[in-house]
Amino acid sequence: MHVSACRLYHSRLAGRSLLRMADGQSVFKMYYVSLTGRAERGRYEWDQSPFGIADFEALFQRGTFEGVGFVTAFPHITKVFRFAPSMETVLHVTAFNTRDLSPLNLGREEGYTEFACLAEAVIAADEYRAWASALSVSDYLRSHSAFKEAPVVDAAKMKRYWEGQETAGRPA
Repeated sequence: MHVSACRLYHSRLAGRSLLRMADGQSVFKMYYVSLTGRAERGRYEWDQSPFGIADFEALFQRGTFEGVGFVTAFPHITKVFRFAPSMETVLHVTAFNTRDLSPLNLGREEGYTEFACLAEAVIAADEYRAWASALSVSDYLRSHSAFKEAPVVDAAKMKRYWEGQETAGRPA
């Protein structure tokens, strides 16, 4: 297995909203997330991006997204999570380029599928708990994830471990 070190990861909530779709029933909780500390700030941070949150919301609402769920939107990638219409205890996810909503493939090496980065995983866990404990969709829509920010303190630990540079849980 080839393991690569990752770039710096520090995610921060840039905003939240609730978007109702034109069909009158579909509704999504929106979470706008920035990745801070990277060189290409306009690509990763909402307050530095030439394509703003209002631009994205207008684009998203013109789309054909159906269902009830939540969205994690970064300036460079957006994931739409919805509770499956065929089995609402299952969460569907699909990804898009934020600026034009063109589909992105979540397939990864060795037959795996990307689920989420840290921010998305924290938000997904909070949203799933809210969904499971809500008595109605209205109850669910009144809650939101407490996510504010999440740093990854070391994005190279897997690489060191895999290369035998870590012993007893610490770098060699």
